[in-house]
Amino acid sequence: IPEDRSGEINVRAHSDASKVYLEFKDNGIGIAEHLRSKVFMPNFTTKGSGMGLGLAISKQIVENAGGSIEFDTKDNVGTTFFIELPLYSQ
Repeated sequence: IPEDRSGEINVRAHSDASKVYLEFKDNGIGIAEHLRSKVFMPNFTTKGSGMGLGLAISKQIVENAGGSIEFDTKDNVGTTFFIELPLYSQ
């Protein structure tokens, strides 16, 4: 998030008869075009610290639960991650 703007993260959730939908939206600088294909790869990070495992692990957890995770990003506007998970039924 650029220094000239206050950081925001908005979370939305809703469901239908079979799935729950989650959205996580920030107001950062977005993800550069050349990095988008690497976002979910283990050990990928753009930060000076950390191991670059967070999104790779998140993707694995979501997919192991039968769901999906995707993102949309706009330069200098921000990024939104979309998660779909099946509802548990007995």
